Amino acid sequence: MEKEQWGRKIRAFRKLKGYTQAELAKELGISLTFLGEIERESREPETELVRKICDKLSISLQEMKEL
Repeated sequence: MEKEQWGRKIRAFRKLKGYTQAELAKELGISLTFLGEIERESREPETELVRKICDKLSISLQEMKEL
């Protein structure tokens, strides 16, 4: 099965919702560096973090997967 490309999707929805990386990282309680690594796809986020990101961005996990 192909690896999910969360970083690209997270970045797209973050920008669509008007968040900066710094704002979203602060709301998630993670470092700006960690969020940047996820968005650049050099780190794979845990499923729970993906769910938390979806909650903060007011999107469903299904919407995130479909992008």
